Amino acid sequence: MRLDRYLSKTLRASNKQVKHWLEQGAVTVDGSICSRGDLSVSRFSRIVANGHPLPCDTRHCFLMNKPAGVLSATRDAEHTTAIELLARQYPALALDDLHLAGRLDRATTGLLLLTNDGLWSKRLTRPEQKIPKTYLVTTAHPIDPNAAEQFALGVRFDKEGVTTAPAQLQRLADNQARLTIYEGMHHQIKRMFALYRNPVVALHRERMGHIVLEPGLAEGQARPLSQQEIQGALT
Repeated sequence: MRLDRYLSKTLRASNKQVKHWLEQGAVTVDGSICSRGDLSVSRFSRIVANGHPLPCDTRHCFLMNKPAGVLSATRDAEHTTAIELLARQYPALALDDLHLAGRLDRATTGLLLLTNDGLWSKRLTRPEQKIPKTYLVTTAHPIDPNAAEQFALGVRFDKEGVTTAPAQLQRLADNQARLTIYEGMHHQIKRMFALYRNPVVALHRERMGHIVLEPGLAEGQARPLSQQEIQGALT
């Protein structure tokens, strides 16, 4: 919502009064003076108008090191979910409003993001944003020497009738590589390596945009994202 409309609605102020506050520097958004009425604000924006703090919700954004076997889901009758792991670490946190920003298969490990900010997660995961996602890939057989060149050109998926966006493959060992993709199609990485009849036996997400899973975060543990990470994730 526009800042001027939000102020007018929340404070029941006239457009003239809101314009005056903005012109006089009497409005701050997230600690900074704002004179733009067309600024987009959300329910998480910390707004003070003419000395009056306006109510706002607390944004929660967490990075989890997801273990194998844990579901990227809010609840499940059979398997442990990422939300349940987070609840064990942060028992006082209200979890009803949380969801996952980009899922991982049950067998896949590594970086998983959880948040209550739907706008942030939508911008982070929609395909047109082309947010890079980096994975450590372990295969059953040695990686074909031509795979890096082919992945850079794109791999055709006949079922969807699409070709994957150019991806970067860095071989680390005969059967291990670091792969960066810019989409999130169903089982995309496994299907890319299936081109060479080489099953993926382990998949670990290391990075999503500018958010990096640090080695010191134990499996099953989570930490809040910094404000810099939240803002930088979309750049």
